[in-house]
Amino acid sequence: MSKDYTFNPGDFVVYPAHGVGQVTEIQQTAVAGQNLELIAINFTKDKMMLRIPLASAQKSGLRQVATPAVMDTAIHTLKGKAKIKRAQWSKRSQEYATKINSGDPIAVAEVLRDLYKNPAIAEQTYSERQIYEQAMGRFVSEYAIVNKMDESEAAVQLESILQNKATSMKTEA
Repeated sequence: MSKDYTFNPGDFVVYPAHGVGQVTEIQQTAVAGQNLELIAINFTKDKMMLRIPLASAQKSGLRQVATPAVMDTAIHTLKGKAKIKRAQWSKRSQEYATKINSGDPIAVAEVLRDLYKNPAIAEQTYSERQIYEQAMGRFVSEYAIVNKMDESEAAVQLESILQNKATSMKTEA
């Protein structure tokens, strides 16, 4: 994971609770008599603007978009065998939410890998589907930026990877 905490206007960044956004500006603002340097991040998909003090960017989990090497590791994780724990769904769903909100593409790939069910074979419960879609949304946006492609194209590629994995695992069994 990139440990570079310098941000410039135009950079794509990942904020764990919201996913991928774009830095629009670094601004000086006076708050309670103190000058603060704020990073303004636009999340186009959510139609939201977030301002984070530069001094607390690292603590908040804000980071540069993953490198291609990290994304390759995440894709390798995605292609792996699902590791579903035998814990109750409520505990597992909390673990999945924690992984999604960590902002780590490898952790999000683990959620996708574990929750993917081929629609032609099995159905997901409503809550499984909700968590899966949240994880897919976060992963797709970062995957698209890293691979310089449209999000819809990225979503098709990722669904294809998951479907091929499910098909190859079925033939191995």
